[in-house]
Amino acid sequence: MIGFTGIGFAPLIDWRLVAAAAAIGVVLLAFGVFRRARGSLLRLFALGILALALLNPHLEAENRRSQPDLALVMVDESSSQNTGERRVQLASALKELTATLGNFKDLRIKVVRGKETKDGTEMFGELDRAVADIPKGRFAGAVLLTDGQVHDVPKIGRNSIEENAAKPGIYGAPLHVLLTGNKGERDRRLVVEQAPAFGIVGKSVKLRLRIQDNPKKSASSAAVTIRIDGGEAITRSLPVGRTGEVDIPIEHGGPTIIELEAQEMGGEMSPINNRAVVSINGVRDRLRVLLVSGQPHLGERAWRNLLKSDPSVDLVHFTILRPPEKNDFTPLNELALISFPIRELFEVKLHEFDLIVFDRYVVRFVLPPNYFQNIARYVDKGGAVLAAVGPDFAGVRSMFHTPLGRIMPGEPSGPVIQTPFRAQLTDKGRRHPVTSSLQTKDGKTPEWGRWFRQVDARALRGNTVLSGADGKPLLILDRFGKGRVAQFLSDHVWLWARGHDGGGPHAELMRRLAHWLMKEPDLEEEDLRATVDARQLTIERRSLDPDIPPVTVTAPSGATETVTLTPDNRGGAKTTITAKETGLYRIADGRRHTMAAVGQLNPPELSDLRATPQLLASVVKANGGGIAWISDGLPGIRRTKPGRGGAGRGWFGLVRNGSYVVTGVRQIPLLPALLFLLLAAGGIMFAWLREGK
Repeated sequence: MIGFTGIGFAPLIDWRLVAAAAAIGVVLLAFGVFRRARGSLLRLFALGILALALLNPHLEAENRRSQPDLALVMVDESSSQNTGERRVQLASALKELTATLGNFKDLRIKVVRGKETKDGTEMFGELDRAVADIPKGRFAGAVLLTDGQVHDVPKIGRNSIEENAAKPGIYGAPLHVLLTGNKGERDRRLVVEQAPAFGIVGKSVKLRLRIQDNPKKSASSAAVTIRIDGGEAITRSLPVGRTGEVDIPIEHGGPTIIELEAQEMGGEMSPINNRAVVSINGVRDRLRVLLVSGQPHLGERAWRNLLKSDPSVDLVHFTILRPPEKNDFTPLNELALISFPIRELFEVKLHEFDLIVFDRYVVRFVLPPNYFQNIARYVDKGGAVLAAVGPDFAGVRSMFHTPLGRIMPGEPSGPVIQTPFRAQLTDKGRRHPVTSSLQTKDGKTPEWGRWFRQVDARALRGNTVLSGADGKPLLILDRFGKGRVAQFLSDHVWLWARGHDGGGPHAELMRRLAHWLMKEPDLEEEDLRATVDARQLTIERRSLDPDIPPVTVTAPSGATETVTLTPDNRGGAKTTITAKETGLYRIADGRRHTMAAVGQLNPPELSDLRATPQLLASVVKANGGGIAWISDGLPGIRRTKPGRGGAGRGWFGLVRNGSYVVTGVRQIPLLPALLFLLLAAGGIMFAWLREGK
């Protein structure tokens, strides 16, 4: 294509010389005209022709190559498009639209996908970035395929174009919208107005909920089903359109996941946003520990020093130095200032403690049998007891011969062993979270310092994690009812604290043991958990059983996937998969299950599922575009001139910019040189003939 841009000059000599000579000639000819000399005008004509010839006039022409315009097709593939037949409408409309636009020879199409983030569907940010890559003057317009639930719509004021000039992606060309879904859709959603991030274990928290019916309330109340950590369903009735409160008990430390589901409304488009998920992290206000020291020994303060060093522990410590049957002549002013508050500790306030530690306790009738029964019931209902026993455990004054014996996992079976030995990890000890971290990287037991005394006992139940002399049980961990029991069958653990014979992991072992008894979630020996980092779902399983079953992962859409975990040598196994969907994933191994939320638990994307043109109406109007429903059929596509209307009844317009690139420039002489010569000579000859008359 050739385009003429105008007339140019290429002087044969310096144009200033030409101008000077022409000026002198004009002055002389003007004098001749003043004197009324014949032929002056003809000489002026000849002079002009000669000056023009020296300036060398020519036409300038460009070789142009047409550039096609670029149109953007924005596709909303967010979670809300899974509702009803929207995915089918979206795919069909995209196919038909690209085929229609492809019929225009001077138009190119680029399909851009919207992005779903924690803040909802973002399309205009992607639109701006796409338009920024289009050369200036080639943007024909954009068509958005969406349900209208877009959460980054720019604000439009009275002078929208001027106020939003920083957004080149939506100005200078029409912006059109094709809506998926149908008009007049109905929807119910469950809104979590307030949920605490933390809760105190053993207490309840309040959730503020609201059931919202759109477009209007259809009932006065509706049932809400509540599941805590995947347990049994609890039903509560809440008013529709008004805020209601629900009490949720926090029964353990770590995350408590509450699933909420409102009763479906008749005729609603989808129940997906009738559901909500809340995660509340259970924390213990203060861990209360009761330490009862009996027979005095060299390591008596070992447990006290450890528990007092933990800032999260409130310790109540009593040492029984004088049994009630002792009768001597010790002055009263030299006895303890207060008596042992047996009733307050073991009857009135027993269940306020998270852990009871008996350190070499000897039965001397300080505690009546019914109090030992109270302690056994306390463990059965969820409490914890640690018994660090000494030689008396093998005698007639042993705690095993009290009602507390029924919760003890180890039974004394012989004399006290008085030979040196080194503690060893058992096979289960290498897998149990209390002791698994004590082994070396290659799975062996380090050579810790020797101990010199151990009660010969037989493990009745539970898990023996440490063995001592001749492989006999040294540390037994057991679950009794809802509670936990630990039994240390030696009183020489304090030798590690003193560094005797090289010492050992005294502090780590005792601290982990105490926190396992107090149900620290990270120390569960049978556990299945899942964590999310971006879109990576990491599944971890811990078990004392070396056989690792496959894990079933259920996505929010209901699709299932079976994955195999990779074991380590410490009782754990894990794997990482990519989560393709946003929402709540359920993970189960046949015995245990857990849940993990990918993205937000209650994303804005699902807050309102109704297709609507309202959110996009202002920005579409400001850019001269149009809005149509796909269910009504796709509008026709026209190419329009810049500045003309971009939409009308039944049609969308895309601007024809007429853009081009210049591939070369040519200069064409305005008149041939011979013609200049003839005109100049003719002017001079006619002037001479005129003078001769």
